[in-house]
Amino acid sequence: MRIAIRSNVKIAVVDDDKLTRDLVVNALMYCVNRDVLSFENGFSALAYLDTDKDSPDIIVSDVDMPEMNGLALLESIKKKWPSKICVIMSEDPASEKSASDLGADAFLAKPFKITDLFNIVQKYIVDTE
Repeated sequence: MRIAIRSNVKIAVVDDDKLTRDLVVNALMYCVNRDVLSFENGFSALAYLDTDKDSPDIIVSDVDMPEMNGLALLESIKKKWPSKICVIMSEDPASEKSASDLGADAFLAKPFKITDLFNIVQKYIVDTE
């Protein structure tokens, strides 16, 4: 078995809570060594995905956000770009089933350990052959 790290993987973090968003962005940028984009709401993330040809491969999004919540963002992403990896975060355990039903690739229950985040992201940036 051969293991290869995909170096060109980009990640987007979507969360209206600045502290959480900054923590996740910094952890992924400095510890996983990835390009990480930051969005404070689902609308801005979706608009970026719609216009950018070099858009993120992995989207990490909170569920509870005003206007467009993370589940609506997930649904829109999976309809337009089914191959994009979507990781959903929430304090509400009931959101895990809803996220799974909408096609989420992974779920992080808040509060979570940074190692849980790393393990999920690592799963999608390492190719095993």
